[in-house]
Amino acid sequence: MSKEKKTKKKEQRTYIGGQAVLEGVMMRGKTSYATAVRDPEGNIQVEKKRLSISKHMRRASKIPLVRGVVNFVSSLVTGSKILMRSAEVYGDTDEPSKFEIWCRDKLHINMMSAISVIATVLGVALAVGLFVALPMLLANLIFSENLRFGNVWYNLTQGGLRLVIFILYIVAISAMKDIRRVFMYHGAEHKTITCFEKGLDLTPENAKTCSRIHDRCGTTFMFLVMAVSIVVFSIINWLCDEYLNIFVYNNVVNYLIQFAVKLLFIPLVAGLSYEVLKLLAKSQSKILLPVKAPGFLLQRLTTREPDDSMLEVAIAAFNSVYQMDADPSIPESEFTVSMTVRKYVETLKEKFKAASIDESDAEWLVACSSGIARSELYTSEKMFVPTEVSRMDKIARERLGGRPLWYILGDTEFYGYKIKVDERVLIPRPETELLAEIAVKTYEEGDKVLDLCTGSGAVAIAIAKQKNISVAAADVSADALALAEENARANGADVKFVESDLFAKIKGKYNIITCNPPYVKSADMKTLPKEVGFEPAMALDGGEDGLDFYRRLAKEAPKHLVRGGALIMECGIGQAQEIVKLFSKFDYTMVTRDLEGVERIVRAVY
Repeated sequence: MSKEKKTKKKEQRTYIGGQAVLEGVMMRGKTSYATAVRDPEGNIQVEKKRLSISKHMRRASKIPLVRGVVNFVSSLVTGSKILMRSAEVYGDTDEPSKFEIWCRDKLHINMMSAISVIATVLGVALAVGLFVALPMLLANLIFSENLRFGNVWYNLTQGGLRLVIFILYIVAISAMKDIRRVFMYHGAEHKTITCFEKGLDLTPENAKTCSRIHDRCGTTFMFLVMAVSIVVFSIINWLCDEYLNIFVYNNVVNYLIQFAVKLLFIPLVAGLSYEVLKLLAKSQSKILLPVKAPGFLLQRLTTREPDDSMLEVAIAAFNSVYQMDADPSIPESEFTVSMTVRKYVETLKEKFKAASIDESDAEWLVACSSGIARSELYTSEKMFVPTEVSRMDKIARERLGGRPLWYILGDTEFYGYKIKVDERVLIPRPETELLAEIAVKTYEEGDKVLDLCTGSGAVAIAIAKQKNISVAAADVSADALALAEENARANGADVKFVESDLFAKIKGKYNIITCNPPYVKSADMKTLPKEVGFEPAMALDGGEDGLDFYRRLAKEAPKHLVRGGALIMECGIGQAQEIVKLFSKFDYTMVTRDLEGVERIVRAVY
C-alpha cells in the first residue's frame, strides 16, 4: 500500500447516512442528498437534490421520541422515491396510459410520485402484516388453550416469532440476484462512511479495509424495534388485560383489539428505538457490545462484501452530499435516464412546444442524431442509453437556445443531396427544391446554367448532379462560396464558383439563370423567428419592400440571357404578382405555386 493510502487523519463522526438502491447508493446529509448509480454503460451518474424541510419538521426533528417517528416516515417515503428513481436510469419501456395522461393533464398529478407513495403504503402494509399481524396470529394459536395477553411468555413468543419471520424474510429475498447486489451496495455504503469516520482518504482501496457493519444501520434499528416492541407491548398488554379489562370478547374480536392497540403504539416503539440507536451509536464501549451484537449479526445478512466498482459509486454519493452540505451554492443535478425512442421524441416535442419551436424539429433531431428513419421513430424498439440521451439533450439545449437545428447538426438534405450548413449561409428550405426542380425540367442539352445568390450551393449542386453538367454559381460572400465549394466537392458536382454581386463579375450569356435572392422586407427583419436571426442578414434583407434584388435582376439579366433563355426566381408570400410587373419587358412570365399553394416561383422568359 502506498504512503498516500496509509495517510490517516483524525477520526471523525459524521451525520451522513445512506441507503442502497438499484445499482447504487443514496447518501443523505443535513441539507441535501445524493444518489449515485452505475448506469447501463458502466458510467457513474450522480443525482443531487436539496432537502426541503418545513419549520414544523425541523421542530419535530428535535423532540425526543417524536424525531424518531419523523425520521422513520421521512426515510421511508424518500427511500421509496429514490429506489424508483434509480430504476429509471435503466429505462422505462412502458408508454404512459390514457389514465396517466388524464391524471397529468387534468388533475396535475405526477404518476411517478403517486406510485412512489402507493409503493410506500403497500410496503408499510406488508411490514405490518408480516411483523405484527402474523406473529400475533401464530402466538395465539400456540397459546390457544391458556391465552392471556398479559402473559410474559406469550409476549416473548410473539417477539421471537417476529424475529424469526424477519430473518426468514431476509434469507428468502437474498435468493434474488438483484437483492444480493443491493446488499453488496449496502455494504459499500457502510464501508464508505466508516472509512470517512476513521479519517482515511476516501478511496476504494481504503474503504475495502473497513468493516461493513455500522452502528447507525437501519438493520440494527429494525432489531431494536423488535426488541423494544417486546417490552412495550408486554407492558401494554398487561395493563389492558389486568387493569383495563378490554380483552373480554371472543378470540377474533380480542385479536382485532390487540392488533389495533399495537398499531396505535408503533410510533412510540419507533421513537424509543431511534433514541436507543442514537445512544448506542455515540459510544464505542465494549460494555455495550452485547446490546449491539444482535443488530450487528443481522447486518451480516443485509450487507455483503462489495467490489471496487461499488465502492466507487458509494464514494461518489458521499463526496457529493458532503460537498453540497458544505456549499449551498452547488446546484442540483438529475440523472440522465435511458429512454425508448418514442418516449424521448414525445418528451422533446413537449419541450419544443413550450418554447414555441416547431415540434417537427424534435423528430428531425432524433432521426438525424440516431440514424433512425423519421417514419420509424414511433415504432422503433430501440432504447436510448444515457450517453445517447446526453448527446441529443446537448443538441436540444442549443435548439432551445434558438440556434437553427441544421446549423447544430452541421448539414441538411436538399433534393436528395447532403449539404453542409453553418452561419455563413442561409439554410436551404424545402420550397427552394421547387426552384431546382423547375430548372432541371427546363434544361435542354447544351444549355449553360448560372445560379446567382448561390449561398450553400444547394441549387447549383442539384442541377449539376441531376443533369450531369457543369454549372456556374455566384455569390457576393466569400465565406459562403468557401462552404459552397466544400459542398460541391463532397457531392462530386461540377460547379464553377465566382465571387460576384449578382452580375457584377459575370461574363457571357446563359440559357438558364436561377436565383433565390434576399426578399424579406427590411422592416420585417426584426419580426422574424428567433432562429432566423442566426442566419446571415445579407441573405435575407431585400430592402424596404423586399424587391430590391428583383429590380436589379429585371434590369441586368437581359445582358446575360440568350434569346428564349429563362430567369427562374424564388419569392416570398404575396410578392409574385409585383415581381411579374417588374419583368414586363420579358417575352412572358409564369408563376408556380408550392405544395402549400403559395405563389413561390416566378419564371421570366427573355
